[in-house]
Amino acid sequence: MYFLRMFINRVTVLLALTQIIFSCDKEYHAVGSELLLPTALKSKTFEAPVTSYQSKVNYYQTDGLPLAQLGKISLPGIGTTQAEITTKLSVSPNPLFGRYTQEREDEGDEDNPAVIDEKETVTQVYLEIPFFNNTDDRDGDGVIDALDLDPDDPQSDTDGDGITDINESNGNLNPLSEDTDGDGVLDDVDQDNATFDSENKVYEIDSIYGNRLARFDLKVYELKYYLSNFDPATDFQKQSQFFSNTDYFESGFYGETLHDGSYQLDFEELRFNFEEDDPETEDVDERETVQTRLTPRIRIPLDKAFFQEKILDQEGEAVLSYDDNFSRHLRGLIIKTENFDDDLYMLLDIRNGRIMVEYEYDEVDINGTADDTSDDTTIKESKEFQITFGLNFNTIKNTNLNANIDLEILAGQTDKASQRIYLSGNGLFSTLKLFDDGQGGQFLKDIKGNNWVINEANLMLYIDQDMYSPQEQSQFPDRLYLYKYDSGIPLTDFSIDNTVNNAVRNRDKFIYGGILEKDDDDKPHHYKFRITDHVNRLISKDSTNVRLGLVPSNGLNFLNPKRAQTVEDNFINYPSTAILNPKGVILHGSESQNHPEGGLKLEIFYTEY
Repeated sequence: MYFLRMFINRVTVLLALTQIIFSCDKEYHAVGSELLLPTALKSKTFEAPVTSYQSKVNYYQTDGLPLAQLGKISLPGIGTTQAEITTKLSVSPNPLFGRYTQEREDEGDEDNPAVIDEKETVTQVYLEIPFFNNTDDRDGDGVIDALDLDPDDPQSDTDGDGITDINESNGNLNPLSEDTDGDGVLDDVDQDNATFDSENKVYEIDSIYGNRLARFDLKVYELKYYLSNFDPATDFQKQSQFFSNTDYFESGFYGETLHDGSYQLDFEELRFNFEEDDPETEDVDERETVQTRLTPRIRIPLDKAFFQEKILDQEGEAVLSYDDNFSRHLRGLIIKTENFDDDLYMLLDIRNGRIMVEYEYDEVDINGTADDTSDDTTIKESKEFQITFGLNFNTIKNTNLNANIDLEILAGQTDKASQRIYLSGNGLFSTLKLFDDGQGGQFLKDIKGNNWVINEANLMLYIDQDMYSPQEQSQFPDRLYLYKYDSGIPLTDFSIDNTVNNAVRNRDKFIYGGILEKDDDDKPHHYKFRITDHVNRLISKDSTNVRLGLVPSNGLNFLNPKRAQTVEDNFINYPSTAILNPKGVILHGSESQNHPEGGLKLEIFYTEY
């Protein structure tokens, strides 16, 4: 009986609990079902209006940039840009030429017959400005990514000779040639490739636009204007600023012509052999051995007599005693290009630019007998002296500007929206206003009253493909930059995007975007910026709906603003990245009438309660 009562009691308790659970479960799910009804939570898409205004900077600051521009480029539908370089020169203080100071040479040394007038004489002078180059090799197989059959696989066989790239590199063979030494015997059977120098390098040259084989006249002049690092107009309290419209050549501040000749770029590694054979190494002729390797660069001869007078003949003089004296003595160079047979525009590594002065001098060989001068002989020795580049800036000239651009700019000055957006590195930019319906912001106020959760917001900018032929589409910048126009600072979406792409240059922050995208026919089609956080702040946090600036981009590391004067005579903070990209593009503006996808717009994906 006891066990029967226990069983009945337990069954009763279980039935009671079950009734409670089911009643709670029914009530719980009734509430939940209301939350999940399609009418209670909806995902939608909305296209908000965006207004574009065309603008332009008359001139902009070009000093203090990480590169210099040189050459000529014509942008379809926009105009032509030409650039020249003006640079200050710098030397180490009190340089020593030869073996002894000029003072010791002048005074002589009775106890040391080796101290003589060394007669230092310039033999060659070269101006050198390196190209930007790329030797990235992700898989470490000795073949740069740009030439590698598979840049992620060291076992790939780029030259197709049956030997993997990594094995050829490790075996001092050329992974880019099936016949390393060029003797007609292929690498897979050749037993002797000793004539190949495995230290030779191949480079991918960056930042050269236009026809790389174009010929042009390259001219170098002595600068006669003193470039001060500090601005005399501010009582030398602030650093000097130099702008794209500063042209000391046209102003007459030039002296001697140091070079004037036709030139064509050479992208090969520069190699220089030893000048003399070492008699102690009988098996090796050093004259056939590379002593110095230089990356590809512009390298042109300069006037020897000029540098003899300005440099070597000044040894021991005050003009070489410290930098400012030298800057007043030899003030700098003006580097110009003219008479191109085709467009060619270069971004150059100006920070590593230099002038190399090669000279020879007399030296006494005392043959180990300091007290006996009868067996002394005078020999010629050689040395080099380096002059580096200091402060430099670009002079930029724009010609043949499309007349329609001026009409768009004039419209923008009266707050009229543009039909097209013209962007280029020569100073053309646009400002954008989101949610601009011409009703004083009422549109944005109405949206703020909705129960919207913004999931994604994309600013879409479409290329006006009717303005281009297929051959002209290589001129498009591969990325644009969107920022807060009045302050010059990035959007929050840019700042919070920490995405990185190590496989392709200038592809970090790819969620924020601004990267050129193509259509199904592989034609450049549009640029997209994901600005979700910026739009969320406007709608839910009452952030100010500021104007946005839109410019070409030459990388996301060059954002520091430079001073620029607009056509309205206002000085603005202009991103360096816009100055450093010579390319251009024409986009559909907010007043465009002929784009099938609606042209400029802000796509908002949101959830509504």
